[in-house]
Amino acid sequence: MATTKPEVHGVLVVDKPVGITSHDVVSRVRRIVGQKSVGHAGTLDPMASGVLVVLLGEATKLTPWLTSDAKVYTCTLQLGVETSSGDADGSVVREAPLESALSDALRTFAQESNGGPIADAASVERARTSQVPPAISAIHVNGERAYERVRRGEEVVLEARPVAMHELRIESVSAEDRSITCMLHASKGYYVRAFARDFASTLGTFAHLTRLRRMRSGSFLIDDAVTLEGLTREQATRALCSCETSVARAIPTFTLTEEQTLWARQGKRFAWPSTAGEGPHGWLDASGSLVAVGESREGLACVIRGFCPTTPQVD
Repeated sequence: MATTKPEVHGVLVVDKPVGITSHDVVSRVRRIVGQKSVGHAGTLDPMASGVLVVLLGEATKLTPWLTSDAKVYTCTLQLGVETSSGDADGSVVREAPLESALSDALRTFAQESNGGPIADAASVERARTSQVPPAISAIHVNGERAYERVRRGEEVVLEARPVAMHELRIESVSAEDRSITCMLHASKGYYVRAFARDFASTLGTFAHLTRLRRMRSGSFLIDDAVTLEGLTREQATRALCSCETSVARAIPTFTLTEEQTLWARQGKRFAWPSTAGEGPHGWLDASGSLVAVGESREGLACVIRGFCPTTPQVD
């Protein structure tokens, strides 16, 4: 893609609308800013809306660290209806009336203080430490996406993966709609469609998501987000969070000496200060520009990913 304007670098938080894919968002941002180097951190399904972290230029190198943080969602489940995808985009595969005890629990939930089937099911999910992802997911199975196998009619059963639920709050219940709206604060790799499946199973029924909105991805909030409609290159550039600020939101940072900066840019190893801490760090030069993400290995500082010097973007 030819462009006469300089490439921009940083993180753009987009409020993804319902009905398009995360890749569609990336394609639109590419056209808006006029550059190819655009990616995203953390896919949202087409039926979902909310925070999509879009990475531009050198910020695309930050993907491993910006996708590792927890997410916050609001979602609505409809009980008694199961779809092929686990959400409103799928076709209905089975439907059944709710048992009278569950219907009564929906009507009386606002009066529950402690206990009751809905509160008990929430407690089960708060304690969950592993989760079986939905078959329609982007997880690779023998080199192929699971959803591609499902679409060919193959039966796909994925292995359980470790997850954590940091907070789960029931926000509203509707007996008339047979629906439950929740707020979830969950770890990386947590599938909200699987939550709907498991939560409903504990209640003795099945369900699908009718609404899903991501309110937060790591430290990036819906309040930070821009909408795609009418977005210009200038507006996108002004809304960027710099690479330096973005990496500091995800991992610790460390300021290098002039000599260490030179070594890091050359990909050389050097003695890692014992006071700097373990694990990946964002390495900054004396001016505050991002040089690399690196870590200590056997007492030596090793570059994991280097960054080219860029013109600072406005946060």
